[in-house]
Amino acid sequence: MNRIEFNKGKQKAFINQCINNLNLTSLRGLLQLGISTNYNNLKNYYSERRNIPEDLFQDLIYLAKIKPETLDIKTKPENWGQIKGGKISKRIKTQ
Repeated sequence: MNRIEFNKGKQKAFINQCINNLNLTSLRGLLQLGISTNYNNLKNYYSERRNIPEDLFQDLIYLAKIKPETLDIKTKPENWGQIKGGKISKRIKTQ
């Protein structure tokens, strides 16, 4: 499952746009639509602590009727964080 990376501040704007397009009042409203994640994960995506998984992104753009071509996004492979962490730990071990 790849991750979708937005520019800083754009992920929160994307989730707000989804909430507005669906006429919801809050993040909790997304859960009532059958989104397959829990509330804490949604808060982390909203505060941009984590990148959105590709399957959740596809669900959101389908429900909110947003064209993905209008968004400035990048796709990261699923092991992106593991690669980054492995390089850091290798550097620490060799010092």
